[in-house]
Amino acid sequence: MTDAVSSTPLVVVISAPSGAGKTTLCDNVRAALPSVSRAVTCTTRSPRDGELDGVDYYFLGEDEFLGRVEGGEFLENAVVHGNHYGVLKSELRAKLAEGSDVLLNIDVQGAATIREAAADDPVLSEALVTVFLCPASLGDLEQRLRGRGTDSDEIIAKRLAIARDEMDQAEKFDHTLTSQTREADLGQMLGIIERVRLAKQETVSTNE
Repeated sequence: MTDAVSSTPLVVVISAPSGAGKTTLCDNVRAALPSVSRAVTCTTRSPRDGELDGVDYYFLGEDEFLGRVEGGEFLENAVVHGNHYGVLKSELRAKLAEGSDVLLNIDVQGAATIREAAADDPVLSEALVTVFLCPASLGDLEQRLRGRGTDSDEIIAKRLAIARDEMDQAEKFDHTLTSQTREADLGQMLGIIERVRLAKQETVSTNE
């Protein structure tokens, strides 16, 4: 990658219905591309087994989260499945200041908010790439949700209903990736990132 392209980091947003595998995909992308940083999201939900504060999420109490919302500290925030989620402006700015590409694992609502913010922010607009990870089918998604063993039948039904609505919004994203296997999903995602880099390189070369 040329110096001109390197000077403009990417902000790659990956969204998907709950249980579709976006966290696994993000982890695999970061393992394959160590130069890509993950912006850690804040949430009010309780940590799952093995999750660490400051690594997987910033786990905040509701009062603290809402105080930060009131203070305008979030680039985006939303309520998903009854819990608050949000990306701090300071988190994203710090990563971009390092010259790092940034990977954002956020829900569909959050992606919409970031697209709106990018409309008024030339730097973010230039850097932003949005990708929707679509499950192969709702039946496949249900199987994944049940396989986690963490949700009741009622919660799974709610997640599937929300997933239907989220899948209808896939066309608003720059790229759509239909989930297959972990290896195939990673290959498709790396291909998207590479094509975006090449397109930016061609744009820089044309403008020089």
